[in-house]
Amino acid sequence: MPEITDTIASAQQAGIKRICVYCGSGVGRNPAYVAAARELGTAMAEAGIGLVYGGGGRGLMGETARAVLAAGGTVTGIIPEFLTQKEQMLREVDELIVTADMHERKKRMYERSDAFVALPGGIGTLEELVEQLTWLQLGQHTKPVVLVSVDGFWEPLRALFGHMRGEGFIRQEMEIRYTLVDSAAEVLPAILAQAAMRPADAPQPDLVKKF
Repeated sequence: MPEITDTIASAQQAGIKRICVYCGSGVGRNPAYVAAARELGTAMAEAGIGLVYGGGGRGLMGETARAVLAAGGTVTGIIPEFLTQKEQMLREVDELIVTADMHERKKRMYERSDAFVALPGGIGTLEELVEQLTWLQLGQHTKPVVLVSVDGFWEPLRALFGHMRGEGFIRQEMEIRYTLVDSAAEVLPAILAQAAMRPADAPQPDLVKKF
């Protein structure tokens, strides 16, 4: 398994131990979304990279987590108390953290993650993704961010960013830094490529002040 061995070595060298995956608590209408979630989870486990996610057992969240576990990987689920029943909290994970609210959940997810990935999802997925993009834009972290545009799912968002840029609200010196890929297979290479480009001494500021 030379490719997997190379990926493990590259991830370790780049300091990518855990990836936070944002995704829907539903599965969506396109079966390709579930397939991508399972493929990503399996690839992460095989590369020795742990999953940090929202703690639910439903939708793409549950599919990703179960795929990691099935392939022998580790999963950290972080979920606010009020969502434990609604999102059917997955208890089979390696580490389960129940928070007081959404703000604490996002803080804990940030602290435990070395990179961020957005699979298809709804407004919650979008909110979490945009927060990380904002912090990255403002220089508050240098962690890689990857959008998985399964069957073009994230193209409308990319178009919106282009509209914002064209209207002068995203200036050249404040460009949004992320990688958009078409498939789960491209995620780990994209993260490692981003990680390789950041300065070795890049600071990761304490974001506690933002909550």
